[in-house]
Amino acid sequence: MDRSTFTESAPGRLLEISVENNKDWAFIPDPLPDEWTVSPDIWALLLQAREELARLDGVGRYMPNYNLLLRPLQRREALRSSSLEGTYATPQQLLLFEIEPREPKSVNDPVNSWQEVWNYNRALELALRLLELRPLSLNLIREMHQTLLSGVRGFQRDPGNFRRSQVHIGSDRRFIPPPPNEVMPCLYDLETFIHKEKNTEPLILCFMVHYQFEAIHPFLDGNGRVGRLLLSLMIHEQCKLSRPWLYLSAFFDRYKDEYIDLLFQVSTKGNWQDWIAFCLRGTIEQSKDALRRFDKLLTLRSQYMDLLNQAGGNIRLNRLIDHLFESPAITISQFAEMCGIHYNTARADIERLVSANVLMESDIQARPKIYFASNILEIAYGD
Repeated sequence: MDRSTFTESAPGRLLEISVENNKDWAFIPDPLPDEWTVSPDIWALLLQAREELARLDGVGRYMPNYNLLLRPLQRREALRSSSLEGTYATPQQLLLFEIEPREPKSVNDPVNSWQEVWNYNRALELALRLLELRPLSLNLIREMHQTLLSGVRGFQRDPGNFRRSQVHIGSDRRFIPPPPNEVMPCLYDLETFIHKEKNTEPLILCFMVHYQFEAIHPFLDGNGRVGRLLLSLMIHEQCKLSRPWLYLSAFFDRYKDEYIDLLFQVSTKGNWQDWIAFCLRGTIEQSKDALRRFDKLLTLRSQYMDLLNQAGGNIRLNRLIDHLFESPAITISQFAEMCGIHYNTARADIERLVSANVLMESDIQARPKIYFASNILEIAYGD
């Protein structure tokens, strides 16, 4: 790690370490400050971010079925956060894996990637359930990590345990996080910071915690994904949202180089200003994006319900339409089980929706045959 890039404003200290029998330096971040003064340049962005986030929460808070918006947002987050780490899957592949999980046949089997993305979604759902029972903690973060790496290519990277060996970021060791003996003291400081009284704006606090987690880099693998999960959970809690509506991975993925560089600039120069401004712009953009998608989904749902009414629909088809907006993929067997009907009756209902261009048969080779709601998929997951 290039020691000369770290200025006197760096929010931490450098410690000499040995890497592969050569001298190098690791960065140990200071505990986060209890107060961060909002500059005039940041205030305008902060006010707009608050406003857009409040609009998003207001829409979600009073809707009869919040999953109509929440489920697509969470799946899209899983896809985009994973792609930031070089793990790629399409929405169709993720939905197919959710319907029928299967074991990968080899290291190169694309099912590995599908399962990794699916695990991200499982880790998020686990954390939300646990947060109803207990506060955010290091143990909860470990449980998220264990779920994230369960049964996938990173399983040998000590899932659920904080690292006990040195790691570095970048093949050229551009950034080296704290050595193993400093990891737990840094994490205990971070956990204490999260729960104590502070005078920092909640949104800004969440972005500072995200930086701190990534700077500590407490796991052998999966730090970026766990850190972004933690960010969404903290915004949900700290900003008192009715549900965890805000997910920033799509924004971070779109501006990946800036995301990585600004995290690095906090460590080297203490450049909190540009990092926080960047995250606030992401909050504004992703809040607006979620609302646009939600408006389009509601309009499409209304069109589908009108179409069914005109064609003499039934309660089962109405139920299927609502299911598709939460999960725009279905098999005949799944629908039959969902409604407690015979297979042939379910097939006839599915075929009616295919004729109405609500569903289309997938070209993915799968047994049983899977049907996708392509219009819903495009609105929920398209760019």
